[in-house]
Amino acid sequence: MDITGDAKHRQIAREIRNEIESGRLRPGQKLPSTRVLAEQFGVSVAPINDAMAILEEEGLIISRPRSGRMVSDTATPGVPRPRRGRPQVIYVGGYAGSGKTEFGRILAKMTGWAMLDKDTITRAVVDTALVQLGSTVADRESPIYLNHVRPAEYECLAAAVRENVGCGVSVITTAPYIKEFRSEAWFRRTAAELDSIGADMEVVWIRCQPDSMHSYITRRGAARDSGKLANWDEYVRGLDITFEPPWQHTIIANDPDSLPLREQAQELLKPLQD
Repeated sequence: MDITGDAKHRQIAREIRNEIESGRLRPGQKLPSTRVLAEQFGVSVAPINDAMAILEEEGLIISRPRSGRMVSDTATPGVPRPRRGRPQVIYVGGYAGSGKTEFGRILAKMTGWAMLDKDTITRAVVDTALVQLGSTVADRESPIYLNHVRPAEYECLAAAVRENVGCGVSVITTAPYIKEFRSEAWFRRTAAELDSIGADMEVVWIRCQPDSMHSYITRRGAARDSGKLANWDEYVRGLDITFEPPWQHTIIANDPDSLPLREQAQELLKPLQD
């Protein structure tokens, strides 16, 4: 499955824009060649050149003779950081490949708050545990993972949130949160727990169409996604693309025609600013 037609170059531009604005691509960093990018995205060079034209017009990349394309030095200007008397915890959830980590990184760069990504914190331990328990690093569906590994994985993330909040540090935490965000009881418990230690909660769900998710997942090439990609149509049938958490929340759209994640992040943070 792949994005088709005119949307291809917009999706490519969006993914690279997200990488720039989240800090994965830094000011002054050289981009891969057009041919390499075409191989990474599985397209011809024409959509790559069209995507680069969009990013150049936005001032995110520049082209230099004999040097190729690179990230502009002014690609991610600073913005006023929000300040509140109480620490904030922004929970960012979404399906695999929706762009939740990129959105979390953008928020963290804007605010200076702690960025806690589930995979960054727990992946090495989770992969080792799965192998030791007789499964594989690609397992995210079996009873071994769901009943034994996943609860411990999410408790580690929750403990890291509590540790930061206890030190007065605001947090952006990113994970699928599929099970958690379906439960109003989880939201009530979490909000009450945070309030008891003097913090407030914001909830974000990243909405992304299957073609866009497929592009993200294919390009990152993570072992944990191999099962999804091998059975993509079946996987997509199990997703609720119109899902909304049963709690006050913000929906962030991450598709080729959506507003850039940075602009949506700025809107999310406005109520948190003095």
